Amino acid sequence: MNDLTMSLSELRALIRNILVGHNTSDVNAAQVADALTLAEADGQKGHGASRIPSYAAQSLTGKVDGHAEPMVEQVSEAALRVDACSGFAYPALNAAIEALGQLTPRLGIAAAAITNSHHSGVAGHQVEALANKGLVALSFGNGPVAIAPWGGKKGVFGTNPLAFAAPQTNKPPLVIDMSLSKVARGKVNVAAQKGEMIPKGWAVDQDGNPTTDPKTALDGTMLPMGDAKGAQLVLMVEILAAALSASQFGYEASSFFTGEGEPPHIGQFLIALDPGPISANGFAGRLDDLLRAITDQPGTRLPGQRRMGLRVAAERDGVTLPAGLAKTLREMPGGSH
Repeated sequence: MNDLTMSLSELRALIRNILVGHNTSDVNAAQVADALTLAEADGQKGHGASRIPSYAAQSLTGKVDGHAEPMVEQVSEAALRVDACSGFAYPALNAAIEALGQLTPRLGIAAAAITNSHHSGVAGHQVEALANKGLVALSFGNGPVAIAPWGGKKGVFGTNPLAFAAPQTNKPPLVIDMSLSKVARGKVNVAAQKGEMIPKGWAVDQDGNPTTDPKTALDGTMLPMGDAKGAQLVLMVEILAAALSASQFGYEASSFFTGEGEPPHIGQFLIALDPGPISANGFAGRLDDLLRAITDQPGTRLPGQRRMGLRVAAERDGVTLPAGLAKTLREMPGGSH
């Protein structure tokens, strides 16, 4: 089978049908399909269609409750606790974003802790959704063990992504999104699926030795960006995402990639701010000035520009799935629809 090119609507329908065929409710399957399709459109392959087989397997075995309905509790005037109830993260995140969108303009600042959660995909998409509501937003998430503490060999933390977004006037939001490993672990998983090697410097094996074998890397640990300083940021995100939400730490959580085991029960933490009152309505103009100082210099670009370009192209031309992945998806229940 050759590589498969399909429109975003076709990919969205394919994902939804496969998940429904693997014990996921219609409403949850639709939200997961939206998230994975947007990731694929943005070129974030490690959080896109490559996740479908593992998501489906986990829903089928019950490691993820495909029928879970998130519960939102307002624990104080400006704080929310969202229980994903062992389900996919996206419905819980969407519920948190909706609630923060209502609370923050009234209070100026609000936060949401998501617990009993799962893989949250592209963190930038969650803060982008809040920025589209006119809010400045921060996102923190933890995950199954992938990074060792600086100087150690045994993994303690996940790759612990963090993201930031700010609204712009008559433009898409500025979005900064990064995994705190040198690359997202999803990229290593994609390389393993394709049978490709990874660059030296991304990961080490179980003995702490550098490796270019993605399968060995997945059994070992990822290296943090920024070395010791990056490792400190990883710890900060672990505290915000997992300790504040009373969720599993990375070393306690089960894998996102297999259907076996208990639910990972990891956490996410979102903060939203209304930039208007605190800046005396000067935020938009000052942000424009700052970004112009960057883009006026030849050779520069703003974070997210490449991603938005890929999204526009995908909306026009569709996306292409590797032949092996396309074959796997077509052979899954629901994949031939």
